[in-house]
Amino acid sequence: MKTKPVLLPEGAGHSIDREAYEPAYVQLAMILRGQIASGLWQAGEQLPTEAQLRQRYGVSPATIRRAINLLSEQGLVVTAQGKGTFVKPLDLGGAVFRLHELGGDALGRAEVQILEASIRSADARMCAKLALEPGAQVVYLCRLISDGPSPAIVSREYLVYDPRRPIVEAELQITSFQGLLQGHRNRGLRHGCASIEAVNLSAEEAAWLHLPTGTAAFGVEHVFHDFADKPVSWGWLICRADRVRLTAQIGAGAQE
Repeated sequence: MKTKPVLLPEGAGHSIDREAYEPAYVQLAMILRGQIASGLWQAGEQLPTEAQLRQRYGVSPATIRRAINLLSEQGLVVTAQGKGTFVKPLDLGGAVFRLHELGGDALGRAEVQILEASIRSADARMCAKLALEPGAQVVYLCRLISDGPSPAIVSREYLVYDPRRPIVEAELQITSFQGLLQGHRNRGLRHGCASIEAVNLSAEEAAWLHLPTGTAAFGVEHVFHDFADKPVSWGWLICRADRVRLTAQIGAGAQE
């Protein structure tokens, strides 16, 4: 790893705006991210030290640490104990993929149609995925996501049933795919994981998506956990391969 103790000169766009809406640590992270994207700091090179950043930008050590932690979470830097913070090389294996488009139109404009909403008894697979006892109840939601008249995704989801929470009523009010994605944030969920695999459409899925039975598609299985680290939601998205794209942005040039 190489050391390059050089800072950008004073100038517009390279200072902390105390009146801005963004916290100082976010601004500092964006400044450093921009410097990495411009090539000022390249793979393996050391970022300025905490003392240099404090002097240059007039921020506290805590602000600097939060900014560096943010860059680390984004996969842009790595900190070596007693040595400093260094720019990470591009890592395709660390790419974060996102559902991005439906035929060129933003997913946020796609509409959601409820195909089924019911309460069921959990079978063996549901119990295994959601850490439930046999016979426990779950809320089953099946939805169709369409871009105008053209269906693109079938969403199937099982949620742990809690009579104290009006889950079904809240979910029935979701009418856009963006709302569906953001809805997970409002359920008190802490983290989740997703996996992608090739699938063939069942007769039912094919009918919903206006395709022949057995057509190749891709499935995105997901499990979400609450703040007690208990699984509360399990499901998958069955996506038409000709309508939905998964994209990944790698490196500092990709703004979150």
